Amino acid sequence: MLGAPAAAEWAIGNLVWEQARLGATSDTGAKRVVTRFAPSPTGFLHIGGARTALFNLLFARHHGGKFLLRIEDTDRARSTEPAIAAILDGMRWLGLDWDGDEVYQFARAERHAEVARTMLAHGHAYKCFATAEELEAMRAEQKANKQPLRYDGRWRDRDPAEGGNAPYVIRLKAPREGAVTIEDHVQGPVTVNNSELDDLVLLRSDGTPTYMLAVVVDDHDMGVTHVIRGDDHLNNAFRQLPIYRAMQAIEGGWEEPQYAHIPLIFNPDGTKMSKRKNAVAVDEYRDQLGILPEALSNYLLRLGWGHGDDEIISREQAIAWFELSGVGKSPSRFDLKKLENLNGHYIRATDDDRLADLVAARIGFELSESQRDLLRRSMAALKPRAANLLELADGAAFLFRTRPLELDDGAQALLEGDARALLAQLHAALDGVESWDTEALEAAVRTVAEDAGVKLGAAAQPLRAALTGRRTSPGIFDVLALLGREESLARIADQMTVPA
Repeated sequence: MLGAPAAAEWAIGNLVWEQARLGATSDTGAKRVVTRFAPSPTGFLHIGGARTALFNLLFARHHGGKFLLRIEDTDRARSTEPAIAAILDGMRWLGLDWDGDEVYQFARAERHAEVARTMLAHGHAYKCFATAEELEAMRAEQKANKQPLRYDGRWRDRDPAEGGNAPYVIRLKAPREGAVTIEDHVQGPVTVNNSELDDLVLLRSDGTPTYMLAVVVDDHDMGVTHVIRGDDHLNNAFRQLPIYRAMQAIEGGWEEPQYAHIPLIFNPDGTKMSKRKNAVAVDEYRDQLGILPEALSNYLLRLGWGHGDDEIISREQAIAWFELSGVGKSPSRFDLKKLENLNGHYIRATDDDRLADLVAARIGFELSESQRDLLRRSMAALKPRAANLLELADGAAFLFRTRPLELDDGAQALLEGDARALLAQLHAALDGVESWDTEALEAAVRTVAEDAGVKLGAAAQPLRAALTGRRTSPGIFDVLALLGREESLARIADQMTVPA
């Protein structure tokens, strides 16, 4: 049982859910689509969870319905505030905007317990006094006999008075005869014999509800019409349906949701994604891989769902087109190279001001207004070559280096032989340029190359080394224009003679 503060919190939360449920109708009175995303805050927002949230959002928006967020924090030992913050932050970053406030499952524990007690009072559940030792012995015997490991119903038909004052759990009295078929929107019809299911625990001996009960009660109270989740939860649907049906028989109004169980995301080789091998947290794609949210969202959408041959799909298009019929039954395979190719497209299409702000955060020091303006002007030259924000930041680094530049090994190699003498000629020619623009700069460099009897590239390479300290860079004339006359000539002069 909950104390007074927790009970008050439950009452408030229950009012929120009841309002959501009662309001889940359209103007015509027809049932309005309501979906939910219900992560457990025991870690980061998983890439698979993000896709599930996206599909729930798109389905709800497509049908003019609601998309709700529930934090399933009933595992008090493993649920953490940092994990909750990471989930909310990741969803906001991806634009997965839910309706209303997020609700915390633990605050509704008294409501869950109330439903368990109601089922007990009406004969749809029973008290089980089996001890932990008894249950362990039962499982050992089942294992030895190569039987399925499930509760054997030993207290199902016994008089609870036999248990006396001993601790007990409340178990669901699940149907034992017949079978149940779920018309899943992704998997198709799936049938399970009731004999394969056991009497799951609804309420623990300490009075706390189990996850299986809490999910059903919350989905009902939220007015959820469609449960869209990973196919690893498909078996849970068959275990949860008897709770709906028991409460329907008792109270009425407990309509079963429609189900859509989405295949999981695998690696390109078909193995399961893991934290040890892969980037599996949404914030890793943002912070460590430099992926734009719209690119990741677009890529996740295309993992298991398609609309013809379309690859670049905006959020508006996704809402207009999304239907569960487009979700495939086979697991999707995550390909980082494809994601980066898609991200490159979005980088090229992104406003330079926004890109500059994103890159500035990765530079490593506070930029002045003039430096920020320079960074913004550099985006046009940098973004055609970049697959992610890391590459953009790396490509822009030369703009803010201090003289004399420290050359990497590749740049050092470009200044061997006659290269420094050529640099001196280039310095003289560039110093004489009246208009410091790419057209005039290119003409000057071409003239030096022709006079020296070398190709344009042979003149450009030592320039690149002197100006950036690296072997690769944006177009050399863009580099000259961005750095400006004074800084460009000074950097070239620094490298015209062999260091002592």
